[in-house]
Amino acid sequence: QVQLVQSGGGSVQAGGSLRLSCAASGYAYGRRCMGWFRQAPGREREGVAGIYTGGDTTYYADSVKGRFTISRDNAKNTLYLQMNSLKPEDTAMYYCAARAWDSRDCSLWATSSGYAYWGQGTQVTVSS
Repeated sequence: QVQLVQSGGGSVQAGGSLRLSCAASGYAYGRRCMGWFRQAPGREREGVAGIYTGGDTTYYADSVKGRFTISRDNAKNTLYLQMNSLKPEDTAMYYCAARAWDSRDCSLWATSSGYAYWGQGTQVTVSS
């Protein structure tokens, strides 16, 4: 059974930092696209960052470029999202996600329907 278990998150003041973790189990971690998404109340889920776990290719939404960093530790089967210079508009529920199969193609990394596995979500709240 594939599981993505998230940790981290919480509440922070604007300008602060948080790190999210996503531990994967139940499948060969492999070389595939993984991503972080977020969803604020009343808004659609949006892609925040993506990564190909077999290399160093990363992708970011314009709204988080230069502030967020996605990374992975394949030895620990864990995905991370380091969030710096947080803004109130970053407040949302954050989710990690993994594709169903190994593939180098992450061109549609921000499309949520392309992911088969999802973490349970973790709340990030940024106060002004």
